[in-house]
Amino acid sequence: MSTSKVLLGVVVGLAAGAMAGILMAPDSGSNTRKKLSDRGQGMVDDLKGKFNDFLDGFMSHVETVKDDAADIADRAKNKIGETVKKVGNVSNYNS
Repeated sequence: MSTSKVLLGVVVGLAAGAMAGILMAPDSGSNTRKKLSDRGQGMVDDLKGKFNDFLDGFMSHVETVKDDAADIADRAKNKIGETVKKVGNVSNYNS
């Protein structure tokens, strides 16, 4: 089973347990709805924060890969240029 499925199961289980606990508590309907709303908003805010952290890390990795690819391309271009010059010098020498 993948880690994401396990994590999703844990999150859903925690949410269901919290809601069941609130619904079973002896409190008025309006207070119960407020508690559910507050906890739900807290979970949404937490997930947004985690997603933004994930996205920031992902974009950082993308930038690193992009920079590395540009460096490799520059080195390859320089190496090709050097090889072309060597081949040109050899051709001129043999003529």
